[in-house]
Amino acid sequence: MLSIGRLAEYVGVTPRAIRHYHALGLLPEPERTASGYRSYGAQDVIDLQRIKVLTDAGVPLARVRELRDADPPALSAAVAELDAELAARIKALRETRRSLAALAEGGEPFLVPELAAMQQKMRALGASERTLAADRDGWILVQVLYPDLIGVWVQAQGAMLDDPEYRELYLLTDQAFDWPVGDPRIEELAQRTATWVIDAYADHHPPEVREWDLDATAYRMVVTYRHDSSPGWQQLMERVQELVLAAGIDTSAHYPASHTHRETPTL
Repeated sequence: MLSIGRLAEYVGVTPRAIRHYHALGLLPEPERTASGYRSYGAQDVIDLQRIKVLTDAGVPLARVRELRDADPPALSAAVAELDAELAARIKALRETRRSLAALAEGGEPFLVPELAAMQQKMRALGASERTLAADRDGWILVQVLYPDLIGVWVQAQGAMLDDPEYRELYLLTDQAFDWPVGDPRIEELAQRTATWVIDAYADHHPPEVREWDLDATAYRMVVTYRHDSSPGWQQLMERVQELVLAAGIDTSAHYPASHTHRETPTL
């Protein structure tokens, strides 16, 4: 009769593995000798070898009990099934790898490609990472809430970035994050921004997109997102709105208030 160590040595496994198979019920635990040691026989060698062949081939332990004593046809059918499952897992893993590679290469994985390119363009202009992060998060919100309208607003924002005056206002607005309430630069920037909005509106007069404000909850989330992240930004935004409305122009029918984080001038 064999000790657990000798059995393990014959079959090429570890005593720990044998104990694990006992715990799982895959290999019957033998009676112990008078001295308290397990004593294994020929059938244990056969059963353990079957278990080893199956596990070495990659058969899950949950299927080993079923297949250990299966006849050849049943074993072949089970192996074919396991192979098909493995092939499906391999395919899924390859798709996951491709997705991860695309995620790593994209630079802005949470944005549609057009917005990712816009982020890179604004970074090249000198926008701070703080403002870019706020802009990115705001666009993510808009993507989710207004998937059917995102293309219209992305196109409009891209066109504005082609305007040198807009780019200058954007960078000044970026700096205004740190300006205290009452800073005279806020009023100066508000006047310039309002003038730009009024002139741009007169030149282009974008088509109305009324459906964007039909969902009151979504509308509120967009126009109030990070509304109070900077007192300077908030004062600037409110002042620009006052000046534009005083000129008789209501831009809310066309675009969300400042698109994303609301400090950026927009139609």
